[in-house]
This record gives sequence, structure tokens and C-alpha cells, in this order.
Amino acid sequence: MNFVAFERKLQGTGASRRLRIAGKVPGIVFGAGEPAMIELDHNALFHALKKEAFHSSILDMELNGVVSKVLLRDFQMHPYKPQVLHIDFQRVDSTTKITKKVPLHFIGEENSVAVKTDKCTVNHVITELAITCLAQQLPEFIEVDLSGLTKGHSLHVNDIKLPEGIKVVTHGKPNPVVATPVEPAAEEVIVVAAAPAADDKKGKKGKK
Repeated sequence: MNFVAFERKLQGTGASRRLRIAGKVPGIVFGAGEPAMIELDHNALFHALKKEAFHSSILDMELNGVVSKVLLRDFQMHPYKPQVLHIDFQRVDSTTKITKKVPLHFIGEENSVAVKTDKCTVNHVITELAITCLAQQLPEFIEVDLSGLTKGHSLHVNDIKLPEGIKVVTHGKPNPVVATPVEPAAEEVIVVAAAPAADDKKGKKGKK
């Protein structure tokens, strides 16, 4: 994906406020040289942020006619308005090593024994994974094949086939669960006691 940024000459709270009123978003690009203050068109950026690839891919940023490889690092949204307040990018090259969360794309669960035969549902415990790799090796997403899932057996991080050069960062958890089959809830059978028949009631009254 690519986008166009413009040099931001004025800085400070007042300047940023004026930019936002004019439909622009202030931002910064850091790494591999001097930080660059930039501004971007708000509407174009707002729609780009809705795309998964914008968050997990190396982007081509054009600034003053020069294209650089950058990675989205952070952005700030207004507390209640659909407005981007600020955005940060990092310059990367072939030697830059990064740690970033990438989304997981699950496939094959409808063909698994757990779902097809045992009528389980699959709980996606983790939907993104923190990885470390060279910037040029960053995958847009990691595919997780659930076709081998069986009842009573979860799929863990170590079961995922990772692209070459990709290492998972689990933050102290040795082998966390990624997806697990959940058995269907047993149907409750409610037994309602039959009310006495009308004749029985009359018979009882007659005996008295």
C-alpha cells in the first residue's frame, strides 16, 4: 500500500489544531535518520486505517517526491468522534528488525472432525500474534489451518507453521492456546408433572 504525506512546517498544539480543522492529520516519521514532521489528508487516512494491510504491512510513503518504506507504529483517535488526531510511522530498510502484532487468518475449521462430525464450535482464543523478524519479511497475516482440529484437543502457538525468519513473542507464556473446540451444550429435558384430570378431582370431592 502507498500513501502521500506532506511536510509539516508548523508545530505545537495550536498548529495541530488548525491542521485538524482543515481536514489534515499531524504525524511523525522516525527511525533511520532525522525525525520528519508530516501531515496527511484525514479522509484518506481514516479509510486506510480500516484496512487490515495498513496496520500489518510495509507501506510506501511519498514525501517531497521521495518514496520511503515505513511501518505504522501508533495512531490516536478522538475519544468519541470518528477523527484521527495523530499518527506515527517508522522508517524501515532491509536490515531493520521489528517486533509487531500481525492478524491470524483461520482456515479449514468447517472441514475439521471437531466441527464436521462432533458438531463443536471453535473458539478463537488469539486473533493476532506478536512476532519478531526483519522488516522485509513481515507477513500481512499468518494463516492458521484448523482442518486437523479434533474434540478435546486445542491448537497451540507451537502448532502454527510460521514463514521462514519469523519468531513468535509470547511474553513469558511458553505455548499459549490459539484455538479450541467447544462441545455443543447438552439439551435440557424439562419434565412437567401432569395436572390431575377433571374426573379425578370430582371423584375426590364425592368421596368426602
